[in-house]
Amino acid sequence: MNMTRPHPPLVPGRIRVDLQQVADLVPNGARVLDAGCGDGTLLAYLGTYKQVDGRGLELSMARVRAAVSQGLSVIQGNLENDLKDYPAGAFDYVILSQTLQATHRPRAVLEDMLRVGRRAIVSFPNFGHWRVRMSIMFGGRMPMTHTLADTWYDTPNIHLCTIKDFVDLCRSMGVKIEAGYALDGQGVPRRFSALAPQANLFGEQAIFVLSRVGV
Repeated sequence: MNMTRPHPPLVPGRIRVDLQQVADLVPNGARVLDAGCGDGTLLAYLGTYKQVDGRGLELSMARVRAAVSQGLSVIQGNLENDLKDYPAGAFDYVILSQTLQATHRPRAVLEDMLRVGRRAIVSFPNFGHWRVRMSIMFGGRMPMTHTLADTWYDTPNIHLCTIKDFVDLCRSMGVKIEAGYALDGQGVPRRFSALAPQANLFGEQAIFVLSRVGV
């Protein structure tokens, strides 16, 4: 598959830089489920600029209302419980942006995403970044960075992982990694792939495009 490489925002200020990178990976007209879609910012962008057939799933009712008020097809639900209710192959892409680390069962979530969608796009903060390591080593406290902005007692993150951890998980599941992008703290792609040796140390966050073997 010819996968477009993410690039700096085409429409500055319209959506977050990291969301722009995700949007760049979605083909025009694709059937998309945004799991944990928030207020629908990404879905709205994809509908306007990529003409996708988009659906959203979001836990927060306030955010669901915000999305629906934009005319988006978003329902309230817990992705860990409700993804299993979608039929296999219902979407071309299932997106999980900056949410995997807040799930109780990340492996099961990935399995459901790849059952429901032909491909999955997953982004997350990299707990192996050098600033995180330095914070723990010299500060002796849980780190706070641009991508890990909450204090340890007030964070939704319960399963933080490194890029290496995520790659190992995909390999253990037999999941095909079609592409991986290392990003800086602002969401701008680094010069190296998320699969490069230096990515785990210098990538502050990452985006992966996944598929089932044989797709």
